[in-house]
Amino acid sequence: MKIGSLEEHYKLELVQFYDSEEAKWLFSLAAEQVLNLSRSKLMMAKDMEINFIDQQKLLSILNDLQIGKPIQHILAEAHFYGLVFNVDGNVLIPRPETEELVDWIISVCSKKFSVNGLASSKAQSILDIGTGSGCIPITLKKYLPNAKVSTLDVSPQAIAVAKQNANKIGVEINFKEADILTFRSEEKFDIIVSNPPYIRHLEKDDMHHNVLVHEPHLALFVSDDNPLLFYKAISAFAQTNLKPGGQLYFEINEYLGKETIEMLEDKGFINIELRQDMQGKDRMIRAGV
Repeated sequence: MKIGSLEEHYKLELVQFYDSEEAKWLFSLAAEQVLNLSRSKLMMAKDMEINFIDQQKLLSILNDLQIGKPIQHILAEAHFYGLVFNVDGNVLIPRPETEELVDWIISVCSKKFSVNGLASSKAQSILDIGTGSGCIPITLKKYLPNAKVSTLDVSPQAIAVAKQNANKIGVEINFKEADILTFRSEEKFDIIVSNPPYIRHLEKDDMHHNVLVHEPHLALFVSDDNPLLFYKAISAFAQTNLKPGGQLYFEINEYLGKETIEMLEDKGFINIELRQDMQGKDRMIRAGV
């Protein structure tokens, strides 16, 4: 079978689950890994014959997609901010809105910690809360190499995945297994960032079946009656553990921007800024002390 024919087969077999462009993207991800061809080379190789073994691998991936398994779990990797992370069922799949949050921090830090356009020798101290795959702390360390980056998570399984990713990408991160609801520390930070659980159970009906079945609920959901549980705990921690002039960054529930801002104001944070993601949803907040 030729590459182009198998791509069309993907589109046909996945029509109940994905539109044509999504199916094409899924095929390209699968083919990149199986055939070891870049996306641009795939586009130029529609008439290339696929050997039997690789064809069976790609058909097996298609079968997994048809039963709802995320492509990132099938391939055991996810692309994030130009890097490739190992992922499995113990961690959330990194998402584009989190890339936007990371880009915001990198942009601010690159300007704040530079002198006359040159990198400053002053090391930034960053704490990420809720490690997951490690996509936030590892990416920050990769693009802000002078920073001292720490991260914590309540899940030892998530930390294990994140440590693999740190080794794979070649950055040094200080990992700690801890629950932010009870965690205490004397260490001070320039930046604290978190993408904590924020989806209320009442929002489950709006979620894709794949997410509900295949991603860890521990990292997704909070109770309907206390949806800002983790934001309150992290903000309280930041009040005592941010350095003067330090900043707190959150990824937030798109429906709870107003409530999150009010909570931060009540705790005395200043210069609070709410940002929308590329889809126009309230998704990120920055606050200072």
